[in-house]
Amino acid sequence: MRTALTIAGSDSSGGAGIQGDLKTFAALGVYGTSAVTAITAQNTTGILAIEPVSADLVTAQIEAIAGDIGLHAVKTGMLANAAIVEAVAAAVEELELPNVIVDPVLGSTSGTALLDRDGVQMLISDLLPHARVVTPNIPEAEALSGRRIQSGDDAREAARRIHDLGPSAVVITGGHAPQAHDGHESTVVDLLFDGREFIEFRTVWIASRNTHGTGCAFASALAAYLARGEELPHAVEKAQRFVAAAIGGGLSIGRTSEGHGPLHHFWGGILKV
Repeated sequence: MRTALTIAGSDSSGGAGIQGDLKTFAALGVYGTSAVTAITAQNTTGILAIEPVSADLVTAQIEAIAGDIGLHAVKTGMLANAAIVEAVAAAVEELELPNVIVDPVLGSTSGTALLDRDGVQMLISDLLPHARVVTPNIPEAEALSGRRIQSGDDAREAARRIHDLGPSAVVITGGHAPQAHDGHESTVVDLLFDGREFIEFRTVWIASRNTHGTGCAFASALAAYLARGEELPHAVEKAQRFVAAAIGGGLSIGRTSEGHGPLHHFWGGILKV
């Protein structure tokens, strides 16, 4: 059985964070484990409260899993503060955790900050050098690279700058970008840079308010596919397809019309492997 660990915040609405990641792992036939970094009170309209857990407890959770269950991939999400980022980076290095996917969660879909300023600097200096892949969206890529992204060339330069921070590869996800047009269809372009070449992955843009947890789903799907032994380009392509289908199958739960509803992680049932 292939396994993966998510290190992220708890989302009480179940659409993102630990809960969303575990759903993605399960949907893709990977056994999911977790280390909770923060407790949030949130629903489809936004985040109401956040309480980080202690950095020592985060470390203890990671060590408990790594010391007992063999891991094939690790995905990080919301890390809340610098102390937790430092603890996670140290655990990744000391335990030699494999296939580390860093989703650099800086803020929520509703605009709430999810990592403090010192945490961002610690993520850049301590965690990114241990990442096999970092998966920023457009605003996150701008923050990490210091480059405004308004075109494909801008995205490539931002990817180069982020790669220079230490990760083995970068995927800038394009859901936040102005939509490119292929004929009459708007498309989303996810850009992979592995330090040698750029590869673009395109999918049809879907107009939907069910976008809560898209970044979490992409990163955790990528972790799941790498855990299953997929080569990186194939894993990126499959993760993009998974998220697009999950958006298309979005669930009508809560007050989605006032905020953002969840993806349907099990749109295709549970994959048998």
